[in-house]
Amino acid sequence: MTGQQHERRPYTALFEREQELATAERAVSALCGGADGSGPATGGLLLFSGEAGIGKTALLGEVRRLAAERGCATVLSARGSEQTRTLPFHVVRQLLQPALAPLAEEERRTLLGDWYDIAGPALGIAPPTGPQADPQGVRDGIDWLVMQLAMSRDRLLLVVDDAHWVDAASLSWLTSFALRLADLPILLVVGYRPEELPDHSPAFKELVTARGNRPVTLHPLTPGAVAEMVRAAMGREADDPFCREVWAVTGGNPYEAVELVAKARDRNLLPMEESAALLRELGAAARGSGLVARLERLGNATTRFAWGASVLGTEISVRVAAMLAGMSPAEGAVCADRLREARILTGATELEFVHPLIATAVYQAIPPAARTAMHGLAAWAVTNAGHGAAAASRHLLEVHPEGDADLVRQLREAAREHLAVGAPEAAQRCLERALAEPPPEDERAAVLYELGCSALLTSPPTTINHLRSALALSGLPEELRVDATYRLSQAYAHNSQLTEAAKIVAEHAARTSDGLGRMRLQAAHYLWKGIQLEEEGAQERYQEVAELARRLGGRDNSERALLAIRAFDAMIHAENALEVVDLVDRSLVDGRLAEGMGWTNTEWGFELPSIVGITYVYTDRLDSAEELFTEAVREFEISGWRGAHLAFAHEYLGLVHRRRGDLESAEGFLREGLRLADRLGPGVPIQWDGTCLLIDTLLARGRVDEAQAVAEKYSFGPPYPPAMVMPDAACVVGRLLLALGRTKEAVAELEAAGHRLEERGRHNTLWAPWALDLAAAVADDEPRRARELADRAVRYALRFGTDTAIGEALRRAAPLMEPEKGLARLEEAVRHLAASPCRHEYALALVDHGRALERAGRPAEAVGPLREGLRLAGECGADGLAERAREALALAGAA
Repeated sequence: MTGQQHERRPYTALFEREQELATAERAVSALCGGADGSGPATGGLLLFSGEAGIGKTALLGEVRRLAAERGCATVLSARGSEQTRTLPFHVVRQLLQPALAPLAEEERRTLLGDWYDIAGPALGIAPPTGPQADPQGVRDGIDWLVMQLAMSRDRLLLVVDDAHWVDAASLSWLTSFALRLADLPILLVVGYRPEELPDHSPAFKELVTARGNRPVTLHPLTPGAVAEMVRAAMGREADDPFCREVWAVTGGNPYEAVELVAKARDRNLLPMEESAALLRELGAAARGSGLVARLERLGNATTRFAWGASVLGTEISVRVAAMLAGMSPAEGAVCADRLREARILTGATELEFVHPLIATAVYQAIPPAARTAMHGLAAWAVTNAGHGAAAASRHLLEVHPEGDADLVRQLREAAREHLAVGAPEAAQRCLERALAEPPPEDERAAVLYELGCSALLTSPPTTINHLRSALALSGLPEELRVDATYRLSQAYAHNSQLTEAAKIVAEHAARTSDGLGRMRLQAAHYLWKGIQLEEEGAQERYQEVAELARRLGGRDNSERALLAIRAFDAMIHAENALEVVDLVDRSLVDGRLAEGMGWTNTEWGFELPSIVGITYVYTDRLDSAEELFTEAVREFEISGWRGAHLAFAHEYLGLVHRRRGDLESAEGFLREGLRLADRLGPGVPIQWDGTCLLIDTLLARGRVDEAQAVAEKYSFGPPYPPAMVMPDAACVVGRLLLALGRTKEAVAELEAAGHRLEERGRHNTLWAPWALDLAAAVADDEPRRARELADRAVRYALRFGTDTAIGEALRRAAPLMEPEKGLARLEEAVRHLAASPCRHEYALALVDHGRALERAGRPAEAVGPLREGLRLAGECGADGLAERAREALALAGAA
C-alpha cells in the first residue's frame, strides 16, 4: 500500500459508518471496563457482515485502533485467505502464535499445562505425540490457552477478518469458543461475507444467524457519502454529475469507489461532468476481466509474477514468487515494484495483495496448466524449506492426477500429519486426492484403509464406507485386513449398527487362519452380539462363549478379551458372582488392564475395559470399578479424547457413585458426561447411558419432576437403542412411570422388558429390576402374581449371591408378604445390605425396616433403624428417603 493510500483510506473507508463505529466503541469500552476503566471487563461476540469491499476490514482495523488507544487489552488478529482454506489451524496459528512467540518453551508449557501435548501440535509449537488427535480435545486445549491469555493479560481482543475463508479446523474452534464468551474478559470480533459462508461449517452459519448474535450488516454508501469522499480526495470543485457517476459505477462499494477515484487522480481527470463518461472504463479496469487486462498491460513477466504471488496467497516471498514465475529474484523484485505502483501488491519483504478481490481475480485468470505447474513448484518449495508434507498439501491438492506414486506418498504423509494435530477433514481431503491420482494398484486398499481410519473418531458412516471398499479389494495383507475388519465393526457399533458389526467380524473370522488375528475377530463377534438389546440366538452364543472360556488362561490379549466378555455375560445372566469376579480378574494382569488393552488403545478399543468396569460395578467391586473408570478419565484427558470417550468415562464414574450411594457426586458426574455428549449433537448413543443413569439417580434422590424433565429433554423412551444401556433403559422408564403415578403404562413397559430379558436369560436383578418393579405395580390388583414375580427375583439374586443383590431383592419382596414374614425378610435384607458397599440401598432397608416395625406396633424398636436410615439418607443425598424417615420417626413418637 502506498503512502498516498495510507493518507486516503481512513476518511474514505469509514464514510457513513457512524452507527457501526458506535457499536464497535461500545464493545471496546465494555471490554475495557467502561469509560473510566473501573467497571468489570465484559466481552462477547461482535459480527460485521457485508459484501466484498464494503469496508469490513477498515472497520476491524478501527476496532483494533480503539483498543490500542485505550491500552486496556491485548489485541490478537488473523485473516482468512482463499488460498489457505485447506490448511488446518492456519488462522488459529496466525491468531495465537504472536502471543506465544516471545515465550520460552518452559513458559509455554506452564501456560498450557496438561494441554501442551494436546493443543501444542495444532498451534505449531510442539511435535505430535500420537498418530491421531481428537479434534474436540484440541479445541478444548485452544480454549484453555485463550482463557489463560485473557486472565494473565487482564483482557483480550480477538479480531478475525474474512471468516468465510477461514480453514475448517480454525472455524470450528471459533464457532465453539464463541459460545463460551459470555463470562470471559474476551471480545471476539469477526468479519465475513454472508453469501460466501462455507458449507463445511454449518455450525458457524447457525452462530451468525442466531437471535442473540445479530450481525452488524454494512451497506453500500449513499450518493451523498460518495460525493463527500470524492471531494475529500479530489477537491471541493468536484461537481455533482461526476460524483454521481462515481457512485453509479461502483454501486456505493467503498473499496471500488476508493480505487476508482485513485485511478481518476492518476489519469489527472478533472472531477467535472465532461470527465464522467471515462469513469466506467476506469471502473471496469479495477475488477474482473478489466483488472486482468490492466495486469497484462504491465508485461508478460509481471503478469507471471502476479500469478505466482496469487498461487502462494499469503506470506508471499519475492524469491519464491519469482521461482514460480520462472525468473531470477532480481527480476522478481522489479516485477514486485511494478505491481506495487499499480496498486495490486503491497508490502516490502513480505508481499500481500491490496485487496482479496484482486487476489481472486488474478488467481482465476491463470491458465489451468500454468496454475497446476505453479502449485507443483510451490509444493516443492515448501517441502524443500523443511515445512513438511502437511504445509505443502494445499498445493499438492491442486496438481492434476497423473498416476504419480511419489505424489501419493506425499499426500499420505500429509494426511498422517493432519491427523496427528487433530484435523481429520484435512487428512481425508489428502487421501481422497491420493485415490484420484490414482495410487499403484497394490496400494489402493491401504489408502482406503487409511481414509477409513481417519474418520473413526469423528464420522462412523464415513469410516464404514471406506473400510468396506478397502476390504472388497485384494491388496490388504492379512494383518491389515484383520485390523480393518475390527475397526469396521467398531464403526458399525458406534453408528448403532450392532447386527452389522457382529456379522462382518464373523464373516472375516471364518476366512482367517488360526491365530491371534482370528481370536481377535471372534472376540469382537461375541462382544457386539452380547451387548445387543435384542440379540438373536442369545442362548446359543452364551453357551459358545462359556465353553470357549473354560479352556482359556488369559495368556494373551485375545484370551483376556474373551474372558472379559465371558465375565460380562455371566454377570448379566446372574451366575455366581464369585465365579464372575474370578473370570474378570483373569482378564487383567496383576489387577490392571494388560498392555495393549488400555482405554486409548486402538487395537481393541475402549469397549473391553468398559465391560470389565461394568462387571465390577454389579458384583460389588466398586473400588476396582472406580479405579478403572478414573483411569479412563485420566487417559482420555491426557490423550485429548474429549468427545464420546470422555463423556462415557464420566457417566460410568457416575454409575459407580450411584451404586455406592453417593448420589450427589453421581449426579455431578452424570451431568458432566451429558454436557460432553451434548457437544457431539443430538441422538448420539452415549446420551442414552447418561440420560438413563441420571434419571435413575434423580429418582433415587426423590426428585421425580427433575427426572421427568430430563426424560422429556432427551426423548427418553421407546424405541430403545440397539445396544444395552446401564441400567436397562426400559426398566428405568417403567420406574419413572410408576413414580409419576402412570401405573398402567408402567406395567406395559415392564412386562415388555421382562419378556425380552427372560427370553435371553438376562436375570441380573440389579441391572434389570423389572420383576421387582412390576411386582410393586400389580400388587394391589394381582397380589399372587406380585409375590411370584418377587420370589423369582429373589431366587436369581440368591443365585448371583452378592449382598447387594440379595438384600435389595429381599427388601423389595417384603411388602408383598404377610406382615410377620415381611418383617423377617426386611431384617435379613438389612443384614445383607449392611455388608454391601451400596449405602443407599442399606438406607432404604433401614427405613423400610423401621416403618415395618412401627406398623407392627413396635415403635420403640423402630426408632433406631429409622434414625440410622435418616442419617445415611442425608449422607447419600436421598432427600425423598430422608423425608419418609422423618415421617416414620414422627409416627413412632420420636423427636
